[in-house]
Amino acid sequence: MKLIEKNENQITFVAEIEDSLANSIRRYVNHIPIMAIDEVEILKNDSPTYDETVAHRIGLIPLKPGKSENQKAKLNVKKEGIVHSGEIKGVEVVHKDIPITFLNKDQELEIVMESKSGVGVEHAKFSPGIMFYRNVVEITINKDLQDKIKSFVKENEVKEKGDKIIILDNKKREIADVCESISKKAGKSAEIDVKKDLVITVESFGQINAKDIFTKSISELKKELTGVSKKISKE
Repeated sequence: MKLIEKNENQITFVAEIEDSLANSIRRYVNHIPIMAIDEVEILKNDSPTYDETVAHRIGLIPLKPGKSENQKAKLNVKKEGIVHSGEIKGVEVVHKDIPITFLNKDQELEIVMESKSGVGVEHAKFSPGIMFYRNVVEITINKDLQDKIKSFVKENEVKEKGDKIIILDNKKREIADVCESISKKAGKSAEIDVKKDLVITVESFGQINAKDIFTKSISELKKELTGVSKKISKE
C-alpha cells in the first residue's frame, strides 16, 4: 500500500487488491454506525420551506460523535436571514454553515429533534462518506507527443522506449483519457495496459476521518463474513 495524497477529509492510495474485494469494502462503508438526527418535531415554521424539506435537510447534516446514542437537540431562530446548521443546540455538527432555510422579518422557526445511531444501508443520512477506485494503467504513446502531454504528467513516472514513451497512471488524477485524446487528435493510437493495482480514494463527510472509514469498513465486512461462516458450519 502506497500513500498518494492525504488531507483533512480525503485519502488516496495505491493498493495491490482484487477488484471484487475493493468493491466489497466500498459497499460496507454504509455498514459503519454513524449518528444523525432521526426524529424531528416542527413546532413552528414560518419559512417558505415545507416542513418535510426542513426535516430532510436537518437529517442530512453530519454530526460529530456524541456522548450517547440518543441526544436531544433544538433549533429556535427568530432572526431575519439564512438559518444555518450551526444554530442547532444540543448536538455538535461537523459543518456549521450548511443552510437549512430562510426567514424574513418577524418570522420564526422552532424545532425539537433527537439523534440516533444508524447505518447507510438504512438511510443516506447515516453514511460516513464514499469510496471509489480505478485500476493503475500504463499508457504507451509516440515520443513526439511528449511536449503536448507534459503539463498533464508532471507527477507521473515517464519512461522512454525507442520512439515511444510509457507513462504510469497511478496518481490521484487520471490521465489515460487525456493521453488517448491527444494521440487520437494527432492521428496516432495509444496503448493502454491495465494493471492489477488499484488507486483507491476514500472521502469522509466529517463524522470520522477517511482512514478510519476504510479500516472500519473492513471490520464490518469481517464481522459479516464471520457470521456467514458460523451459519454455514451449523448446516
